[in-house]
Amino acid sequence: LGYKEGKAEPYAGANATGRYIPMFANKAQVIDQIHEHSYEETLMILELTPYEACDPILKFVYSATANASNNMSLNEASLVVSKAEVNEGPTRKKN
Repeated sequence: LGYKEGKAEPYAGANATGRYIPMFANKAQVIDQIHEHSYEETLMILELTPYEACDPILKFVYSATANASNNMSLNEASLVVSKAEVNEGPTRKKN
């Protein structure tokens, strides 16, 4: 998450990383919908979209928001999702 007070203002970085989540990256298609939305709009999108991937992504948004408010003293109303990406993790071997 980043914040933006004006168009010339650069984003400040607050992030959250999730690793080893047992889900395929193509199932996290909701990640494209939350890019460049405000914090409130992102919460509405993730809570009202019926995808399985919304729950872990919602946890990461909450975590990044907590990082921004505690570590950088930013207001939640000014936060914007500036970058969101999902990558493939390691695959399990089937016996």
